[in-house]
Amino acid sequence: MVTDWIADNIVEIFGAVTGIAYVILEIRRNILLWPLGIVTSAVYIYVFGRSGFYANMGLQWYYLLISIYGWQQWHRAGSREHVARGMEHGVARSASGIVAKNEEQVIARSASGIVEQGTAPLSSPYENTGDNSGTARKEGGSDIRRINGITAIGSAVTALLIWALLWYVLDRWTDSAVPLWDGLIASLSVVATWMLTRKILEQWYVWIVADAIAVIVYLGVGLYPTAVLFAVYTVMAVLGLRAWSRNQAAGNRQ
Repeated sequence: MVTDWIADNIVEIFGAVTGIAYVILEIRRNILLWPLGIVTSAVYIYVFGRSGFYANMGLQWYYLLISIYGWQQWHRAGSREHVARGMEHGVARSASGIVAKNEEQVIARSASGIVEQGTAPLSSPYENTGDNSGTARKEGGSDIRRINGITAIGSAVTALLIWALLWYVLDRWTDSAVPLWDGLIASLSVVATWMLTRKILEQWYVWIVADAIAVIVYLGVGLYPTAVLFAVYTVMAVLGLRAWSRNQAAGNRQ
């Protein structure tokens, strides 16, 4: 019965739904992707642990921790952008001669970094400006980065080392049915997630490879909702690559 299957796999289905929502927010560079990532990771710690995917279970702990880190990084960068926008707004109004005396004092305190508690903001918070990325943008440009040669080499070496280590550990000390592939998916995902915290465009190429491999592996072991999730991840990684490429190209033209 379909209803029985749903009942038996409700946790995995819930994780697949939150995972899809996570990628939608990632493409839009919405800061809410990080708390949703925490929820998804917590679900998949259970799902992968129950299914013997120990590397990916451990990966979910990494996701959980790096989601906290990424949330802090994007929020801190967005706060800096909010202050900068407030100062620009205040300077513009000052130049037009319509700034009240108390507002001039607020601008001065903002510039010195000693804004008093309860002071009204000079502009809307970044959450309400249409850019929910929580990351400061370069003036007139995009907040998306391109990877440089040194970072690319370092990322590739790191992925290979993590893969070799996970493969060895899983093969020797666990009952994992697919230690090679479990380790490969996990190692690529570790590097791609780190690249996401830096908003590096090439993260999408890594995700496309990792997600495509995961679809085949999870279908092979009967994790069907998770296989569907990673199929969606693969398609959305392609869409994310296109969206981020357009955004960066538009920023470079400004």
